[in-house]
Amino acid sequence: MPEATVERSPALLRPGLAALLMAATFFTPASAAAAAADRLARFFSEVETFSARFEQVILDERSNPIEESAGELWIARPGRFRWDYRPPLEQHIVSDGERVWFYDVELEQVTVRPLGEALGRTPAILLAGEGDVDASYVVTELGEHDRLAWVALAPRDDDAHFETIRIGFEGDALRVLELIDGLGQTTRITLSETRENPAVAASRFELEVPADVDVIDETQ
Repeated sequence: MPEATVERSPALLRPGLAALLMAATFFTPASAAAAAADRLARFFSEVETFSARFEQVILDERSNPIEESAGELWIARPGRFRWDYRPPLEQHIVSDGERVWFYDVELEQVTVRPLGEALGRTPAILLAGEGDVDASYVVTELGEHDRLAWVALAPRDDDAHFETIRIGFEGDALRVLELIDGLGQTTRITLSETRENPAVAASRFELEVPADVDVIDETQ
C-alpha cells in the first residue's frame, strides 16, 4: 500500500460554462411551459427512490467537451445515493445517509467523508435531499427549450461549488441537469431510463472496499 496518495476529485464535482447562462436568448418565455418549478416540487414530494442511466460531459468556457463519462445512479431519500461511473473513468460515489465513499478505481483509493461536508450542494445532495428547495436555492423559471421545461437554482450558500444548476423536465420526467461554475465550465448530466419509486435494496448504498485499496477516513 503506498505511503502517499493523490486524491482526484470525483467527476461529479467538476462543473462549468458561463455562456449557457444567456437564458434571454436560449429559452422561450416561462409562460410557454407548465411551471418547471412545480415539476421540481412534485419530484421532491412524490419521489422517494429513483434510478437512471446517465451520460455526463464537462464543457470548457468555449463549449468544447473536455471529459465524457457515463454510468448508473440510484437514490433513496433522505441522503442515500450511489453514482457508478463506468470505465475508463471508473469511480463509485456512495452515501449511506451519514457518510460518503469516493472510490477511484484507477488510483486504488477510497476517501470517506461526512455527508454534510462531502459534496456541498451538488446534484447528488440535491436529488437525494428532502424538504424545502426554496430554503437552499433561489428558484427561477426559464421556460421551454428543446421540448424541455427548465428551472434554474442558484444556491443561497456562498460556499457552494457552482453558481447555478439548471434542471430540464420532459413532462414530469427529470431529464437534464447542468451545473455552471464560476470558472466558465459546465457539467451536463443527461438522464435516461429513469424510474421513479422503484424498489432499491439497502445494500445498494454500501461499498465493499477491496483489501488492496488505500482508505482515507476523514470522518474520525
